[in-house]
Amino acid sequence: MKIHISTVNVILIFLIACMLSACSSLKNRKIEKDLSEKLALSGFEDHFTGLFIYAPETGDTLFSVNKHKYFTPASNTKIFTLYTALKILGDSIPSLRYKISSDTLYFQGTGHPGSLHPELKDSSIVSFLQNFENLIYIPAAFSEGRFGPGWAWEDYESAFAPERSSFPLYGNVLTIYRTNNLRVIPEYFGDSISETELSGKRLEHKNLFYIAATNRDSLKIPFKSGNKLTVDLLERATGKPVIKREVFPEGESMLLYGETHSDSLYKLLMEESDNFVAEQLLLASSAALTDTISSSFIREFVLDTYLADLKDHPRWVDGSGLSRYNLFTPASMVFVLEKLYTEFGKERILSIFPTGGKEGTLKDWYGSPDKPYLYAKSGTLGNTYCLSGYLITKSGKFLLFSFMNNHFMESSSRIKPKIEKLLELIRDSY
Repeated sequence: MKIHISTVNVILIFLIACMLSACSSLKNRKIEKDLSEKLALSGFEDHFTGLFIYAPETGDTLFSVNKHKYFTPASNTKIFTLYTALKILGDSIPSLRYKISSDTLYFQGTGHPGSLHPELKDSSIVSFLQNFENLIYIPAAFSEGRFGPGWAWEDYESAFAPERSSFPLYGNVLTIYRTNNLRVIPEYFGDSISETELSGKRLEHKNLFYIAATNRDSLKIPFKSGNKLTVDLLERATGKPVIKREVFPEGESMLLYGETHSDSLYKLLMEESDNFVAEQLLLASSAALTDTISSSFIREFVLDTYLADLKDHPRWVDGSGLSRYNLFTPASMVFVLEKLYTEFGKERILSIFPTGGKEGTLKDWYGSPDKPYLYAKSGTLGNTYCLSGYLITKSGKFLLFSFMNNHFMESSSRIKPKIEKLLELIRDSY
């Protein structure tokens, strides 16, 4: 019986492929066993933990525990917000909707977070408004309120929770610098600050601020937004009177785009975990598609269109993750992480995500004496710590992961070293 040489070659290739597959499978099982032992022996067993590690190039699941269970994600929610902004806003974020009639400009906000922001310093709307003799401001339709669902009511004076609004200015915060005298941005609030020993920073329903006379640090205190305040701040900034009206003129309107490059906002969103930027990016995404500014509209739109094939449908209620009503699974996080890098490019996405040991919320964690190996978004609330992103192993493999931890009783600073050891095991083993 004769066997053709090409047939022999095919059989050999098949056998070699089977052997390599078996070796890979054995290696994956060993890694999974090591990880299982780590999870069991390193203090993860006393709280609710989910971990999903995925190799996108081969489609292999390296490790999975509770990947389809729902967790409070904290700021891991911002991964979905980033995807939304990249899909809808891209590189251009609208800062005004307007209509021109002779020497009169009718305008309204679009939720753009960068206008007169103390760090971004985007003054494009001021320069634009100064070109017109008559300025008519029409508040945009925005009925969802200053805070997201499930936010803590006592956070109204906390720097991490500025109010949401359709026309934010100065990041919706009062920034106080103490040199020899107080320097205040915006200067409009200069007469609204008292030096005292009171523990509070602001009255809840008024823009009256209190700082300790002994305080020498710079402070950021959210101010209470509103249409009258928007008019007053715009008049100060432009040097022109602004009239408020209720109805936008009929007919086609136009959009003015801010001068801040979108990646500057996306890096604030991810590296600094900026809650204000997160919320406003959702509102700006809504304004880019419709004349109604609605966070709920844009979340539902994204889930029904771009993420229609997402198996674990999340409970997604805000852009920042400040709400404990949010519920996501590790599998859904990895699903969007894969969409981000396949649709927008690995290089760009890794430049936006915080780098372990170098930047933002990961500056003191997940570093490497050699080149960086981790690019991820952390999320922290009381009794909650989540970390999702990208991991590059020593052999050069590119992995996606989501590690979600809820309901632990100890400090997150005691959870992080255990996570770091486990991620280093993955880096060194695969």
